[in-house]
Amino acid sequence: MEKNICATLDLSKSLSDFSSQVTKYLELTNITEWNGKILKEREEKIREIALILAGQCIAILLYNLSQSQSANQTAMIQTRSWWDTTMQKHGYRKRQILTVGNVLFTLKLPYMVIKNSTKTTNKMSLQGFYPLLKWLGMSEGLTPLVWSTVAQYGAITSSFEAACTTLTGWGIDLSLKRIERLTYKFGQTGINLRQSKILNRQMGILPEGNILKDQRVVIAVDGGRSRIRINKKGRKNSKTKRHGFIGKWVEPKLFTIYVVDEQGKKINSSEIPITNDGTYEGYKALLEILEAYLVGLGISQAKQVLLIGDGAEWIWIHIPPLLARLGCPVETYQLFDFYHVTENIKVFADAAFNEEAQSKEWFVKVRKSLKKGKAKSLISQMDELIAVATGERCKIMVVKRNYILDAYRKGRLNYDKAINKKLPIGSGAIESLIRQVVNLRIKGNSKFWLKENAEIMLHLRCQWIAKSWDNFCTSIFNSFIKPETA
Repeated sequence: MEKNICATLDLSKSLSDFSSQVTKYLELTNITEWNGKILKEREEKIREIALILAGQCIAILLYNLSQSQSANQTAMIQTRSWWDTTMQKHGYRKRQILTVGNVLFTLKLPYMVIKNSTKTTNKMSLQGFYPLLKWLGMSEGLTPLVWSTVAQYGAITSSFEAACTTLTGWGIDLSLKRIERLTYKFGQTGINLRQSKILNRQMGILPEGNILKDQRVVIAVDGGRSRIRINKKGRKNSKTKRHGFIGKWVEPKLFTIYVVDEQGKKINSSEIPITNDGTYEGYKALLEILEAYLVGLGISQAKQVLLIGDGAEWIWIHIPPLLARLGCPVETYQLFDFYHVTENIKVFADAAFNEEAQSKEWFVKVRKSLKKGKAKSLISQMDELIAVATGERCKIMVVKRNYILDAYRKGRLNYDKAINKKLPIGSGAIESLIRQVVNLRIKGNSKFWLKENAEIMLHLRCQWIAKSWDNFCTSIFNSFIKPETA
């Protein structure tokens, strides 16, 4: 697609250009020579021409809006929280805006600056903003749809290079560096909003929601693995002129909050959405994030709550007390993920039996009995096998038995009760989230992320996987006009 097409700001001409360009692709000529390849090429051309027309129409809309006194007055009112006695009007300035179809147009708009900035002779150094662009989420020189689409593909594709290719096909032709920068800035705004909710919670002013009222809620928690780039200190390399870096394996911690119906089926609707998030900042930061979400969703009004996770100690030390403090219902259950538990039992079985067939037979049998609530019987059998074991195998068996015993004593192996109540017994939801959010984008060979960028990417992908991207974008654009209440 041709790059940076100038807007005509003339609807009749734009329609005429569209009609004349698209007509030849609607002709049924040489049909006998057609095939899928030819039809695909025509589709692509028609899409390209249609996107340019769409961009031309959006340019007309925004130009007319910029000429509206009412629109400019509304922009001043809506962005008033961004300026105070230190700000003043500073005439008009021009700003180029890009929309779909690579259509570029220029708006002449009122500009606000800090009073002291007007003393400088260099206009480019003035610090300020365009109220109209701030109001409409276009301060980056893009329409809101273009910016959110750039951030979306920057986050959900396998790389920024893939995002660049995909965006070009949809009439958004930007450099790789700009796509990267826009994605991170969009995501950082989301991180800032999240932090604002945490601070409001800490000050006791975060309103409690009611989305989870009378619902059966599942909270699943787990960690992933990826490498963070840590720059070396000292002088830059004399040849590369750069600091070196080391790659450190770090565990991002994630959670998912979702609701199941009376049959145990996961619900994901606009009224009861799935909530996903996580952080690279450690378990304390995750607890703060989780608390803000749970309060905002109204966890205290839930009918039932199930916390499910693996054997990670930090989960069970900190999250149950948090749930109690937030006023979770009496029907609040805790479960070790069934599949993590059976993995430990399988290791025990392999150490306990010399023959693979024996190990498999015993494992299948006790696995079934565990679902029926016979954890105590399982532990007794493990004790009997340990009594006749020796050497390194015995040590392995003791470790795995202790893992099961600890979970049993704390009431986290009650799979029969969960099954009867049609609640999940496995953490498949969080395992899937980690795979889609971390493994398919952040983790990989030769991938070393700056911590702050990994945090942003994790946050963005969590919103996409939860199918809450549109709501997420709405919160981003709302924050540009009312940052103090976002």
